[in-house]
Amino acid sequence: MISNIRYWFLILLVILVYIAGMFVTLFENDSAQFAVMAMRMVQENDFLSLFKGPEEYLDKPHMHYWLAAISFKIFGIHDWAYRIPGLLATLLGAYSCFGLGRLLYNANTGKMAALVFMTAQTIVLSVIDVRTDAVLTGFTIFAIWQLTSYIQKGQLKHIILGAFGAGMAFSTKGQIALVVIGFPILCHLAYTAKWKSLFNWRVLIALLVFVITIAPMLYAYYHQFDLHPEKVVRGRSGRSGILFIFWEQSFERMSGTGMGKNSSDYFFFFHTFLWVFLPWTLIGIAALASRIKWLFKSKFKKEPGLEILTLGGIVLIFITISFAQFKLPHYLNITMPLFAVLTAAYLCGFCTSDRQKTVRLLLGTQYFILSLVFIVTVMLCYFVFKFENYYASVLLGLAFVLIVYFSLKREAPHLRIITLSVYSSLLLNVVLNAHFYPSLLTYQAGSTMAHTVKENNVPVDAIYKLSTHHTWALDFYNKEPVKIVSYEDIKNKSDFWIYATDAQLRELQNRGFDWDRQFTENQFRITRLQKKFLDPSTRKKVLNKMYLIHVY
Repeated sequence: MISNIRYWFLILLVILVYIAGMFVTLFENDSAQFAVMAMRMVQENDFLSLFKGPEEYLDKPHMHYWLAAISFKIFGIHDWAYRIPGLLATLLGAYSCFGLGRLLYNANTGKMAALVFMTAQTIVLSVIDVRTDAVLTGFTIFAIWQLTSYIQKGQLKHIILGAFGAGMAFSTKGQIALVVIGFPILCHLAYTAKWKSLFNWRVLIALLVFVITIAPMLYAYYHQFDLHPEKVVRGRSGRSGILFIFWEQSFERMSGTGMGKNSSDYFFFFHTFLWVFLPWTLIGIAALASRIKWLFKSKFKKEPGLEILTLGGIVLIFITISFAQFKLPHYLNITMPLFAVLTAAYLCGFCTSDRQKTVRLLLGTQYFILSLVFIVTVMLCYFVFKFENYYASVLLGLAFVLIVYFSLKREAPHLRIITLSVYSSLLLNVVLNAHFYPSLLTYQAGSTMAHTVKENNVPVDAIYKLSTHHTWALDFYNKEPVKIVSYEDIKNKSDFWIYATDAQLRELQNRGFDWDRQFTENQFRITRLQKKFLDPSTRKKVLNKMYLIHVY
């Protein structure tokens, strides 16, 4: 399929790209928000309560924040320390893709599945913009792998590890974890007709392991909410954390009553998939279509060397999440391991088949994707945010030469498909992590203002804000949440700092406040890029300003 030397060289390059992103400034909102929530646990030595700013946080369980807090305890409060659990979970996910691919097919498929998973665009992004989905994805595919191993081999260790993985995933994001694990496993049981594996004493042991694994999270919910029915959360008192995580959470997300509604587009995840699985998108679609065609052709009868765990899991998960009224692109991350295994099996099939026409067509699509990546990287480096050092251009030129060499090298078409696809991912993401994101984040006022605060020895405990608008990046990099005050609160105060918008600055002037020092930073919602911002000639038109003033 692919030589071990080339394979491990590509894996090493992918990990280096991951590491390059570890030191990028945290993105607002989610990454910086979750980092602040974990930081608060450490600073207040309270690992049972979750707060989003001044509000009690009910939406997601504790595991992601606990893992980040443990990392902070070991390494200190740094952005790279926050990302370590997400990176480790992603590596666990890659290893689990290898294990599942090897179990269902062969070792070559497993190796390819790990490589596809690690280079899928949304997975690379999830290591940098770390949310709960990185931990969720790693543990769900680990659970699927181990539970499938139990069904195949009947060994106790596999069902224990599977139950532990399911418990960790459930403790990270709730019921969706059990859905993601359950659908593929049920499809596999139905296809292999191994229902007897469910009626076994080992299943009782697994249930016990699952309960023990989720017990800390349940106790934390009970401690924060069930013991305090007087608390008002999302406009309601008497909220039970345990009832929420076992029952209410999924219904609130599906209906949009909890987080609100942001999309009623039932095809949202279908067109989102076009970019989240790059550079493997077209191959993944071809693999999915090929497996559906085979399934109907075989009239759903079991055939040696084939499975519907991946196909069934993907289809059922897609249908389920598509009906949710609140949708975000990273919700698709949980399907990436299944797509990786299915795509890997499809690619490995070319090694033993004579489908030359299909191979040439797929190779052409990967050349097209690579050409788009070339264009995008040139635009990012010489138009959107221009290189400031000549050596950056030299390194980019060397990368281009290396990729062109492999593009022109005479070797089996399937080898070129794999190599070019991986290099497409590497080229795009090394430019994003080492150049684009660092440049982009200079327009995130919270993090840049925190740097200004440190440079000018501004006391972080004397900084206030005049609204409940979240300031996650400033909070994290100051290692001190900005306190909320009203205009009346500060009417008779002196010698303090205010972090304010243009409108708030004008209101302070109108109310007779005066200040002797002022720092200004550009502000743009960097996770919502738009054409006017990316064009340097129109960028100023969409920028806002944030101010830090000293009221004396």
